[in-house]
Amino acid sequence: MAERPEDLNLPNAVITRIIKEALPDGVNVSKEARRAISQAASVFVLYATSCANNFAMKSKRKTLNAGDVMSAMEEMEFERFLQPLREALEAYKKGQKGKKEASEQKKKDKEKKSDAEESDKNKDEEEEEEEHMDEEPEVENEAEDEEVEN
Repeated sequence: MAERPEDLNLPNAVITRIIKEALPDGVNVSKEARRAISQAASVFVLYATSCANNFAMKSKRKTLNAGDVMSAMEEMEFERFLQPLREALEAYKKGQKGKKEASEQKKKDKEKKSDAEESDKNKDEEEEEEEHMDEEPEVENEAEDEEVEN
């Protein structure tokens, strides 16, 4: 896992961005306050993860899922976070679904383009074969003409 306790802290840039988004413009936050918020957020995440992991273990799973996190929030008595968490999860799922649909559409378009190119290639090959077939009888006809003349 982590070698040092500081390794478990969330990145300072992320914490700073969250603080700026949460506060009105013009409010300054000291370096010590940002550090304290960062450590508190890290402790919260670790505690929530530990509680969610307990729910997963009770269900004999090794993978945490959204239900485990929701149950952990209830157990930690953070029920007021449940509704915003559900909304954020729903928005995330919609975004993922949109990305998946866009990816599938892109794949279908690529396959259609590939099929069209393959079809054009096959048509070109067929036309070349027809040209060669037309040329071969002429050669035979010339050979027949020579035999008739002799």
